[in-house]
Amino acid sequence: MIQPGKPTLAVFASDKGPGDAERASIMSQAGTYFARRGARIVCLAEGKSVAIPLVTSARAAGGEIIVIGDDQFTLPRALSGVPLEQIADPEARLARVAALSDAFVGLPGSLASISSLYLSWLKAGGGEGGKPVLLYNRNNAFEVLRGYVADVVSHSVRQHDRRVQFSDSIEDLWNRVSRLIA
Repeated sequence: MIQPGKPTLAVFASDKGPGDAERASIMSQAGTYFARRGARIVCLAEGKSVAIPLVTSARAAGGEIIVIGDDQFTLPRALSGVPLEQIADPEARLARVAALSDAFVGLPGSLASISSLYLSWLKAGGGEGGKPVLLYNRNNAFEVLRGYVADVVSHSVRQHDRRVQFSDSIEDLWNRVSRLIA
């Protein structure tokens, strides 16, 4: 189970579906980097999919990881020993991810993973007073969202720049996380 005192990041990523072929590498880099800096990682298992490269790299770096999945989800053999919480209700799963996390991190992935990030963020309070969202904008993966934040969110959410941030490197993403949840 996750211990208090360390930052807990809900990391949303997917290597399923069309898109950037380097997503597995990005997940591995993020998992290793965050774990080596003491962050705990919460991952949401969607359907039969979980961000295996993220979890395995974080675990190999000595990180603490928990997976939240539905009541039918089983961890792949490669992830044996990783804590798994099974929650049947989709809303309750998102609420659990939101409750465990200090911040939400989106890595380039599928539309399903960014949708889950958004819904979890809403469960945690959303824009005003909510937990920060940090998006790794590798290869302009979140450029449309960056435009939406600049054009729409900036006019409706005070201090939007402290709520949603974009980064072009894992190192910068970690620095932003550290500042926002300190």
